This record gives sequence, structure tokens and C-alpha cells, in this order.
Amino acid sequence: MVQERGVEGPNAPQPHVEARGISKRFGGVQALIDINLTVEQGSIHGLVGENGAGKSTLGKIISGALRQDEGEFVVDGRPAHYTSPRDALAGGITMIQQEIALVPKLSVLENVFLGIESNRAGVVQNRDTRRRFEELITRSDFDLPADVPVSSLSVADQKKVEILKAVARNARLIVMDEPTAALPDDETAKLIEIVRGLREAGTTIVYVSHFLEEVLSVADTVTVLRNGELIRTSPAQDETPESLVTAMLGRSVSLAFPPKSFPAPDAPVVLSVKNVSRRGGIEDIAFDIRAGEIVGLAGLVGSGRSEVARTIFGADRRDTGVIEIDGQPVKIDSPGEAVGAGIALLPESRKDQGLLMKLVVGHNVSLPHLNTVSQGIVIQGRRELRETTELLEHLDVRPPQASIRVDSLSGGNQQKVLFAKWLFRRPRLLIADEPTHGVDVGAKRAIYNLITRLAEEGMGVLLISSELEEVLGLAHRVLVMRRGRIVAEFEDRPGDRSALSEDAVMRAAFATD
Repeated sequence: MVQERGVEGPNAPQPHVEARGISKRFGGVQALIDINLTVEQGSIHGLVGENGAGKSTLGKIISGALRQDEGEFVVDGRPAHYTSPRDALAGGITMIQQEIALVPKLSVLENVFLGIESNRAGVVQNRDTRRRFEELITRSDFDLPADVPVSSLSVADQKKVEILKAVARNARLIVMDEPTAALPDDETAKLIEIVRGLREAGTTIVYVSHFLEEVLSVADTVTVLRNGELIRTSPAQDETPESLVTAMLGRSVSLAFPPKSFPAPDAPVVLSVKNVSRRGGIEDIAFDIRAGEIVGLAGLVGSGRSEVARTIFGADRRDTGVIEIDGQPVKIDSPGEAVGAGIALLPESRKDQGLLMKLVVGHNVSLPHLNTVSQGIVIQGRRELRETTELLEHLDVRPPQASIRVDSLSGGNQQKVLFAKWLFRRPRLLIADEPTHGVDVGAKRAIYNLITRLAEEGMGVLLISSELEEVLGLAHRVLVMRRGRIVAEFEDRPGDRSALSEDAVMRAAFATD
């Protein structure tokens, strides 16, 4: 149970929601086991744990998206029997899901106020709805246009729309599941201020996140889940990232990045990008990546980082410029041609761009490489299964079974499957766009080790991440982008790390020099 903060009497914190003996099973998997938890009114309550620990399941039960199999859920001292998110919203509870849940063809304004538009006698009052939107934008300090379809926005901006959608409903309790997963540092800071402001206004927040320092900076109380069980609940001020990791995993794990192994000065150039431009996206992009080198792309959301990745991979057509692999110009006008040239891309959204969630793991892994496991038009099933299973075991996918559906796996294991898809036949260049998006600290460390090991084995890596710490911790060189152009370059040298710093990169990204 949540520990009281030392206040007694009528002003003592009161329970907003209570979980009493909550259990939930999905088929043969016990997702939650006898959870007893109290969340105080007007507090920020952090939930942490590995992927699959039960955090999102508990959040969905609180917000009415799921029903518990056993136990009682109490809101404001009364048993709650929500059968849908709409029921929960009527009770003052809503949830921001980890995966984007917007109507792509509708505008930002229409998504934010969907179902709660201003109306009079059943007629929507567009002017009043627009006034409410402008007030919401001013209060949140989010720079979002009202009338563009959300499908045209970046993942980060779509997440902002989700947040505005929840805030617009004036819920008394908001479950936020990984709200900053796609946000850069400056936007994350703004969101945290919004969360704190909601708490000051009396709103209760259940804050689910893999970013442990972020949770400790914003939460009053933190609960750790492991394998569906509640390990402990304690004041945030009594915890550290290291103590939370130990509780989450049942063992201590270093939070440091793997040591860097620098490529030889004469290492051959794997990728050479020469004066590549795409109208309306990127301009005059030029850089090289050597074998064994990790090059990071840094910059604010909208700076053109992902556009560079998509253009190199042929997902977006370039207007000018040349791309070379191993010193030879290559024709890349489609992803298929990029794969044939030895380039692989891990996209920023595994759900929308990387994996077919309802297909089994094995088919996802072998799909881009069917010509290598086929004889004529017949797929060699035994060979496909053997090679896929060996790769899953090598990458520590749990469980390492090619026959189960991808959407049955945790986020961290789905991300490992995405790596397996592109390592089934080793590329010369790996482009990793947000490679640790939505994964827990244990899976993050495994992915960091994997990227480092691939570079040590001679692969070139282009790393894109909204977590600047991740870019600095892994990359040998960092290219900073702003408004579609590379504006600065910083190199990490053995024995001299002064040139590559967070301050220098941020100054270049914000143009403060």
C-alpha cells in the first residue's frame, strides 16, 4: 500500500483509486497477481517495471479499457464497475495510451474534441470549439496547428495531440502510459510542467514510464511491478534509478552505456552520402560512415533526421545527390533496392512501419529475405524456421518461438524481433531510428550492447534518437541537424571527450551560438 506522507487528520491525503486483490489473466499468461494499491487524490503516482510487468494492464483496468478477473476496483470510496473507457470517463478517469490512438484523416482540433464538441440543440458550434482549442494551446504551450490532419504530423506531435485530448476532457484522474516516449528533451520538459500543473489543480496522475529519472523527478510515489506482482510502493524521494532497476529486474544492472570501441582510422567507408536533397524535407546532406563506426543524428523534432533515414533507404525519393555503398554509387529509388544494396532501416514506429503485428514472429523476420529461403517459388519452411529460431535465441527474444504472433510479445521483445528482421541477412549499413522507443531499461541495455557489437563486427550504423544521452553514449561522431540541413559535427576521440558534449550539441540544435 502507498505510504502516507506524515499528514494526519482531515487534511490527510485521501485515496482516489484503490486496487484490492486485482488479478488479470490473458490465456495462459498471468498479467497481474493479487495487486493491492492505493493512489492518493491530487498526487502523481509512478508505475515502473519491465515490459510485460503489468504496468499497462493495470492502467487499462483503472481507465476501463480492461476488466479484472478477480478483485475489486474502488474509486472515491465506492466500488467501480467500468465496462468501457466511456464509463471510466463518466467517472472522471481517462488514459493516454502508449500507442497512438487518433483518427488519421481528422484534423488536430477534431481529434482533440472528438465527442465533446461545443454544441447547441445538437448543432456543433465550430467557433466555440475553436476558442476552446486556442485556450488549450495557450495553456499547454504546445505549438500545434488546428486544421492539419494528424496523419501529417510526426510521432512526437501526435503524442502531443493525445495529451491535449486527455486534458480537454477535464478528467480528475489521467493514466499516462509512456507520455514522453517520442518527445525530445525540450518537449519532455514542457510536458512534465503540464503534469505538475495538473497536479497543482487537483488532478491525479498515474504516470507509467520507462524513463526512471523522469519518473523520480515528477512523481510523489512510485510503485514497482515485476512479472505481474507488486514488489513495493514507496515515496519517490526514497528511490534512485539504481534502486528501481534492482527492484524491477530482481538484480542489479549497470545503467552506463557499453564502452566504445573506436574504428581504425583507415577503416573503409561503408556509406557515402553526397549532396542529397529532397524538396521540402532535406537539403544538401553529405557525410560518410566507416565500417565499425556509429554516427548519431541529433536535432529537434522536425529537423529532418528521419527524413534523411527514409531518403537513404529509398522510402522517400531524393531529388538530387548520390549514395555510395563501399565506394560504389547505388541506385536506390525504393526500399527493395536499398535492401539489395545492403542497407537496413529500423523505423521509429515498429507498429506502423516495422512489423506486421498479427503475423507470427518467423514470418516477420524472414519476409524481406524470402528469396534466400526459397527454392523457386517454394519457401523452404524448415530452413526458415531453423535460421529464424537461431537468430531469436541469439538476440534473446523471449520466448524465442517463431510460431507466436508478434502482438503477443512485450514491447522490448517486439523491438528485438525488428532487429532480427534486418539481421537475418547482415546488412553493410544499419539505420536505427529510435531503436529503444517504448522499451524497458533491461531491453534498452540489451539493444545498446547489440548496436555496439554490430559496429565492432564491422557494420556501419546511423543512429537517430530523441534521447540525446543515448546518442552521446553510443555514437563516435554526432551530426546535428536543423531545418533540414546538417549544421554541426562533433567527434568523440579516445582520451579526449571534451568536443562531444550535451551542451555543444544542444547549442547547435537550437542555434544559440
